[in-house]
Amino acid sequence: MAQEIPVYLFTGFMDSGKTTLVKETLFENGFADGEKGIIIACEDGDEEYDVEKLSSINMELITMDDKSLFTSEKLKELNSIYKPQQVFIEYNGTWEMEHILDAELPEGWLIVQNLATIDTDTFEMYMNNMRTMMQEQFFAADVVIFNRSDDNTDRGKFRRMVKNINRKAQVVFERKDGTIDERPIELPFDINADVIELSDADYGIWYMDATENYKKYDGKKVSFLAYVYNPEKLKKGMFVPGRFAMTCCIEDVTFVGFKCKYDKEQELPHKSWIHITAEIHIEFAREYRGKGPVLYPISITKAEAPEDELVYFN
Repeated sequence: MAQEIPVYLFTGFMDSGKTTLVKETLFENGFADGEKGIIIACEDGDEEYDVEKLSSINMELITMDDKSLFTSEKLKELNSIYKPQQVFIEYNGTWEMEHILDAELPEGWLIVQNLATIDTDTFEMYMNNMRTMMQEQFFAADVVIFNRSDDNTDRGKFRRMVKNINRKAQVVFERKDGTIDERPIELPFDINADVIELSDADYGIWYMDATENYKKYDGKKVSFLAYVYNPEKLKKGMFVPGRFAMTCCIEDVTFVGFKCKYDKEQELPHKSWIHITAEIHIEFAREYRGKGPVLYPISITKAEAPEDELVYFN
């Protein structure tokens, strides 16, 4: 059986900080540890590698900025020539991600971490004008790093935009001086209120936060306008109050809500509207494949559909 060779994949547009991140990983974090390795650089940005310095830690630089050269056969050839114990790939931000994610890697090569770098200053412009290409940069990333952030960066909004596409990703904000911004992201509602009152604008943000950080909502009370999901096939004694949320476009609308235990669920017509106030208990639920928020109604009243039935995550 071939020895496992870890592959670290760095994605992002040119000048988003990929080369800097690779160098920091190797030199400042001592990641190389003397093991034979190669860096496959697929584009030539402003930041450059020092070949001699790389050689001092047993790393070789290979430039491959032509997409037609980035093939399974070429990677196998490099593996045969260099016999690396670890591989760093600085991927070209204009190449389709499927080109590498679907590629047949050399025997033993395994992508163990995918890191995406984003230039905070250009993020919204790229999302507005090249959304699909931009989303490709971080849809499969384990870590998304926003470079060059400052106190004016809307970290909550940017984090939600990433999480809408890739909920499992860890999102990091790095300041222009290289330090990590570890301040807690403010929520647009008072989590310590006796009852957390959610406006339509707040629902999507609350849903995402309660999904990711459910423990802090145990025992909290919440109140919101909800669409009733209660088809006949649903298990008795429960229904799902929630909302239809749009992530990026009208084609990308999904229903989001939490399980609600209620012994009078038959009184709530499927696809009707209610205003619900409920207490949140954190419980194991088969639907969640683990623990998560389960709602216990305190009050339920009939309601009219809002003018805009969709909610958003930003």
